Amino acid sequence: MTAGPFPNRRISVVGTSASGKSTLARRLSARLGLAYFELDALHWEAGWTEAPDELFRERVSKAVAGDSWVVDGNYSVARDLVWSRAQVIVWLDPALPVILRQYAGRTWRRVRTRQELWPGTGNRERASQLLRRDGLLWWILSTHRDRRRRYTALLAARPDLTVVRLRSMSAADRWLQGLMGD
Repeated sequence: MTAGPFPNRRISVVGTSASGKSTLARRLSARLGLAYFELDALHWEAGWTEAPDELFRERVSKAVAGDSWVVDGNYSVARDLVWSRAQVIVWLDPALPVILRQYAGRTWRRVRTRQELWPGTGNRERASQLLRRDGLLWWILSTHRDRRRRYTALLAARPDLTVVRLRSMSAADRWLQGLMGD
C-alpha cells in the first residue's frame, strides 16, 4: 500500500512527555494507513509496573519487524531497535509552556474521566499522583532541557535518517497535511 508522495513507511515519533507524540503518531498512522504502536503500551504492565527490559525489547522487536509502521515513544533501552528500522524520525519539540499546558489539559481529562491508559492494565492517572516527585509533571520539568540537547546530538549522529523537527502542533498539522499534497 502506498500513500501518495510520502514513500517512507517506518516512522518513529519522539519528543518529551506531553509533547503530542501519540496524537500525531495516531493521525499519521491513519493518514498513511500504517500500523501504530505506542511504546508506553508495550512498556507498562498492570499496577504501573514496568515490563522487564528483555520483555519490553522483545515486544518492540515484534512491533518494528514489519515493513510499515508508526511508533511513538522515547525509551532508550529500545531506541536501537526502533531507529535501526526507521526511515524517518519525527521530533515534536514544542516549548516547555506549551507542553505544560498540554499536560494539564490531558491529565485533568484523564483524572476526571478515569480513563484507563492502556487497556487491560488498570493504569489510570490520579489526582494524588500529580505533584509526586516520581510523577509525570516532575519528569517533564526535570528532563525537558536535557532531552532537547540529547536529541539534537543523537539525531545529528544519524545522517541515514530523515529527521523532521516540529516545534508546534500547528507546524505538525501543516506537515501532516503536506504529506498527501493537500
